[in-house]
Amino acid sequence: MKLGLDNIRLRNKMLIVYLLSVFTPIFLTNLIFYNVTSDNVKNQRMKDISRAVEQIRSEFRSEIEDAVGISSVFYTDHMLNETLEQSYDQPADYIEAYDSYLRRMLNSYGPVYHSVNTITVYADNPTVLPSGGIERITDGVRDQEWYRAIMSTRLSRPIIIRTGTGDSKDTFSIVRKLDYFVAQNQYQKLLKIDLKTDAIAQIFGNLNLQGSIYLIDDKGVVNYTTDPQINWRSESPVFDSIPQSARTIKVESTYDTYNYLSGWRVAATIAESEVIQAVKKSRTFVVVLAALNLLFATIIIVWITRSLVVRLGFILRYMKKVKNQQFDLIQHAAANDEIGQLTSEFNRMTTQIERLINDVYVADIQKKDLELQNRHVQLNALQSQINPHFLFNALETIRMRSLIKHEDETARIIHNMAKIFRNSLTWSKDMVNVQEELGFIHCFLEIQKYRFGDKLTYNIEIDEFSYECMVPKMTFLPFVENASIHGIEPLKNGGTIDLKLKVEGKELVCEIIDNGIGMSEEKVAKLYRYLESEEEMGDRIGIQNVIYRLKLYYGTGFRLQIDSGEGRGTAIRLVTPIDLHANREAG
Repeated sequence: MKLGLDNIRLRNKMLIVYLLSVFTPIFLTNLIFYNVTSDNVKNQRMKDISRAVEQIRSEFRSEIEDAVGISSVFYTDHMLNETLEQSYDQPADYIEAYDSYLRRMLNSYGPVYHSVNTITVYADNPTVLPSGGIERITDGVRDQEWYRAIMSTRLSRPIIIRTGTGDSKDTFSIVRKLDYFVAQNQYQKLLKIDLKTDAIAQIFGNLNLQGSIYLIDDKGVVNYTTDPQINWRSESPVFDSIPQSARTIKVESTYDTYNYLSGWRVAATIAESEVIQAVKKSRTFVVVLAALNLLFATIIIVWITRSLVVRLGFILRYMKKVKNQQFDLIQHAAANDEIGQLTSEFNRMTTQIERLINDVYVADIQKKDLELQNRHVQLNALQSQINPHFLFNALETIRMRSLIKHEDETARIIHNMAKIFRNSLTWSKDMVNVQEELGFIHCFLEIQKYRFGDKLTYNIEIDEFSYECMVPKMTFLPFVENASIHGIEPLKNGGTIDLKLKVEGKELVCEIIDNGIGMSEEKVAKLYRYLESEEEMGDRIGIQNVIYRLKLYYGTGFRLQIDSGEGRGTAIRLVTPIDLHANREAG
């Protein structure tokens, strides 16, 4: 089917141009731009969040590394080990040793490392006095969790553990055995470095993250969090058991490469709305930009469309007046575009038509009217000479007398002739069903058999679905007549006519086949030319007029196929649509 715009109103055409050339491109372009921008903004936001988590992880690691570095200095300090291993006879001897070395060593790291709160060395040497930074390993110390944790490991590396007072464990401590000089050791010595809680809180209080930060150890326990709903100081919540919203984004960074932080990780949970909030800003920008583009384009299209449609509608309105013989001129401002030229040409044409009608057409109409009246009088006179009712009555009288004389075959033929004659003169309805059309064909063929006897035989095949199909009156009969008179009659030994009617899909197929003398190629070509000819109907119901009537009813919806040749008979195949029949019958 050929796509055309000829039957679409100009306003709708401009609307199609607007939708396909303006609205759709702008909409798709802005939609793609929005998706790309949203993805970029979202990806950038996720990168910022990951970078912030990585920064927290790095800063916390740096603080731990500082404390571990201090512990390594204490761990390998030979002088410290000797001082704590020595047995002092008098307290004054220990105080002298403390003042000469231990005090300076214990107090030298605080000013350098701002995150270090206190450094404490524990020893079970009974001659060592508790003093600033030095404590004895007592039973109370042995009951501490950090003591049990460091003693449970055989390694000499430091461990990270939360410590505190009572149930509140809010301090991160680095605990390490001072057993580097194993051969010289007779006493147990431990180092405990406490980090400043404020320094840890400052690290995890990153302002770039609008969510919660979690420090998780290798067992999955939360050791620190900014989530106010979780009591991490006195409890040991497992991170995976903390309920999270379905629209929560989780970002993690692990410490896989560091022995003392192996298995630890920093996690951040951020509400998806916080990420989408940045996307919404870009969406607002895209929507405003698209609205401005559409508004500007719409104003231009409406302005141009109005210039075209309004003036063309004005011309159409005046053309309809001309159809009603109102020859008004269009009053308009001069315009140089095509519509302005069309308006000027319309005014000029209207003036010429009005003058032509007044000068020539009125007089010619009067002359034609007189001729039509004369012909009408002549036709009435001719019809009055032969009254159809007189002919019907005469045929009926002959038929009755034939019946009285027992000439049944003659009576039957006369009856068939009367039916055909009456049908040819009665056109009160132009559409008949196939069953009624077959009645006319049967009458005609019976008359032909009466004329030629055994010289003519015929067969009619019809499926049950074809009987109620509607066809124009006298559609098939002219083809049957042509097959009988021009095909079979010239044969010396006679012939056969086969008529087949069937329904195929939504089409009615009629086939008329005879074994007569056939037609020449010139005559077949002539019949095909009737399909393209625009000539009006003649005064006979012949094949040419049948084709013309079918073109009026169905346009290109019907098909005619002719297979014929001299000496080999003729096959006619006529295909008409069924749905149009039903529509016309309902109408």
